Amino acid sequence: MSESRICFPFCVNRFSVSVNRQAVTGRHLRYKNDDMRKILVLAGLMAVLQTEAQESKKIFHDDTTNPTHKYLPDITVVGRNSKSDYQQMPEVVGTSIYAGKKNALIVLDNVQGNVVTNTMRQVLAKVPGIHIWESDPSGIQIGIAARGLSPNRSWEFNVRQNGYDISADPFGYPEAYYNPQLQAVQRIEIVRGQGSLQYGPQFGGLVNYILRNGSEIKNKFEFETQQTIGSNALFNSYNAMGGKTDRLHYYAFFDHRNADGWRQNSRYFTNAGFGTVTYYITKKFSLSAEVMHSHIRSQQAGGLTDAQVQADLPAGQAGAQQSFRSRNWFDITWTTPALITNWQINGNTKWNTKLFATIGNRNSVGFLQSIALKDSINPATGEYNNRQLNIDQYRNYGLESRIITDYHLGKMSNTLSGGIRLYTGSTHRRADGKGTTGSNYEMTVIGNYPRNVEFDSKNAAVFAENIFRISKKMIVIPGIRYEWLEGSASGRNGYTSGGTEILLQNITRSRGFILAGIGTEYHITPKTEFYGNITQAYRPIQFANLQAPPTTDVVDPDLKDAKGYNIDFGYRGKVKDYLQFDVSAYYLQYNNRVGTIAVTGTPSYHLITNVGNSSSKGIESYAEFNPVRAFAKKSKADLIVFGSYSYTNARYSSNHKDAATKGKKVENAPEHILRSGITGGYKSFLLTVQVNYVGETFSDANNTATPTANGNNGLIPSYTITDLTATYKFSKGLNIKAGINNLFDERYFTRRAGGYPGPGALPADGRTFFVSVGAKLNAGK
Repeated sequence: MSESRICFPFCVNRFSVSVNRQAVTGRHLRYKNDDMRKILVLAGLMAVLQTEAQESKKIFHDDTTNPTHKYLPDITVVGRNSKSDYQQMPEVVGTSIYAGKKNALIVLDNVQGNVVTNTMRQVLAKVPGIHIWESDPSGIQIGIAARGLSPNRSWEFNVRQNGYDISADPFGYPEAYYNPQLQAVQRIEIVRGQGSLQYGPQFGGLVNYILRNGSEIKNKFEFETQQTIGSNALFNSYNAMGGKTDRLHYYAFFDHRNADGWRQNSRYFTNAGFGTVTYYITKKFSLSAEVMHSHIRSQQAGGLTDAQVQADLPAGQAGAQQSFRSRNWFDITWTTPALITNWQINGNTKWNTKLFATIGNRNSVGFLQSIALKDSINPATGEYNNRQLNIDQYRNYGLESRIITDYHLGKMSNTLSGGIRLYTGSTHRRADGKGTTGSNYEMTVIGNYPRNVEFDSKNAAVFAENIFRISKKMIVIPGIRYEWLEGSASGRNGYTSGGTEILLQNITRSRGFILAGIGTEYHITPKTEFYGNITQAYRPIQFANLQAPPTTDVVDPDLKDAKGYNIDFGYRGKVKDYLQFDVSAYYLQYNNRVGTIAVTGTPSYHLITNVGNSSSKGIESYAEFNPVRAFAKKSKADLIVFGSYSYTNARYSSNHKDAATKGKKVENAPEHILRSGITGGYKSFLLTVQVNYVGETFSDANNTATPTANGNNGLIPSYTITDLTATYKFSKGLNIKAGINNLFDERYFTRRAGGYPGPGALPADGRTFFVSVGAKLNAGK
């Protein structure tokens, strides 16, 4: 029989007890209250006495990073008694293997920041190297990246919710227009490059939002509410209920948020509702049904020139708040239903299957000309000019089934995980429609949409990954994935001047290939380890690469997916309960990048082809220190100091086909990102100060340094932002939280845009504040 361990957490000391096969580590499991902790302590002591009498040779290990099994259920209570919001992932989560991978686990209950507006620089402050675009005041369209990749709606990450896709199309159009409200998120799992073996495309790896599902609630009914007000008429109301019985647990929430926005012409609202029910047909077999529906509408303030960002208005307001676009709007509805089964087949084997869908609509209307051209009344008509309409409809359906099992080779217990994936997606795009001359949100089109295109994608994949435990200290994790893809485009791409339809080139790309990788861990002590991996990755041909106007552009018939690999090598772990760290180096090779080159001749044309390669290399480091635990064993006060730093050197190769970018720095890839902070607490009070520094970066592959007159290209200057957050818990069921974002009212921007949602430089918010009151009520067990 295989041996597994469960760890019971204490304020000072921790020990592990062999109780059953499902092992859960102390650093990943925290209980809600002191009564529960006392019960677990007594249970642990009883188990110790029993096992010592029966198995005197058994060795008990401390805490979490020992080389034995470390398991975490798909949904669980994490970090409840720890003030730290950053954890390392265990070797296995549900049916997925994370051993040997660069990863991070963010516990949202412990985040000392503004989760109401999804302020990711605070939420992910301890994850080194995350580059964040801050141009959406609603916080719904999160833009993050790492290792010199583009943050554009997080499209270089495989973005998931509860383990299934939520982007527009993970293959042809992987932009995450929707991200869940973070008040409803229990934890965020982030896995760097090696996540491609289990989850498929994208060089960045995996971002997985795990929502609350009621399994952590101990009562039949519990109600929670969080009411928030803040700058610029911010109002947020989050209300949820959940509960748990012997055979069922459930959770549902509704979240509403609206604000005028820090800039002019940037008001928005968001409404999101979610419900999930899990029923245990037997103790080992459960069925879950869940659905999320989100609707956001935001006014788009448009871009500015660099001079306008820094200018002062007569009223004393900074010029970054001004806007010259009052008629631009963006509207998204997103629905993600899913059915999930979990079956504990036996003591060694677990099976999980997800059937899911994404039903999304993206609408935009606006005046999208250069910022140098005013959106004003046309003297000839006495009205505004007509606006441009764009509509996307996404209909995606998928199934993923995974199994994990423990088995023995000799005396060592090993773990095998495998799975299959089936997916089909359809994107219907209608673009460049002639809208009305009005100012409010409306999608009335005059005539036909010039562009009316259908994109389809299909995918089938199978993967396997195995943990070989070579010794008590060393494990090796090889993996392999076979991927089959097909992408196609058809429809109308516009009209000629004479009114004749311009039909798309009939393009279908079908291919299959293998990805492979290997990882390893070597445990220096039960709490510290070296880790490393090398894994192949890919990025599929995007829909935009198949949408070529046949009169001007030609798609290379040999166009290939971008492929490459990630390498990680690092050292991570804990020193008792007062220090945790993760320091690593990486190398990312990105081959066959897709771009456009000019071909001279008769006639001349633009060729959409693989233009060359790029590489990124650097350092990602994180450390967190608690001096109170280190030097004062018993204290009502607490103090946490942390720092995360990354260095990135990302460049295009010297053999790049585009001469203008050959050997240049990759755009949107700051060399230095440093985030640090300190959290001080006494009893039920916590105060956190965070400082975020992001170095300068180019906004285009040509490395344009001097800003263009329209603000579309140029250097993005470095910036330093300071945030302040305080929390006080009156009781277990009542709390108040307040904060000031951008304490010193820095003027900065994180991105430039040549089109939507600009064009121009897109300023981030200046100083804002929020105050939030939360309460929980329960109806007893």
